[in-house]
Amino acid sequence: MNWTGVIIGVISFVTIGVFHPIVIKGEYYFSAKIWPIFLIAGIVFCGISVFVENIIGAATLAVVGFSCLWSIGELKEQEERVKKGWFPANPKKEIKKEHTEKEENRKES
Repeated sequence: MNWTGVIIGVISFVTIGVFHPIVIKGEYYFSAKIWPIFLIAGIVFCGISVFVENIIGAATLAVVGFSCLWSIGELKEQEERVKKGWFPANPKKEIKKEHTEKEENRKES
């Protein structure tokens, strides 16, 4: 029996499950502006996967890499979900935004 496919499937399932809260927390604390980190990580993981000879290791690295790349779009979607009220906004980011807007209004006056 060959369990390689099942193992890769479980790894994919767990990876997706791990990335879901990473995207939510990333948007909450840092906003969607952290997308370049996911881009670089995705390229690095996918690049490394090409050089790994073990099929499970290579597949794991590729799944993590593509999950990073997929997370870029999810960060933007998460930002929209927060705007719609489906997820809580970070009150500290709101205070910072209000402070910046007040400063801009003072400069205009």
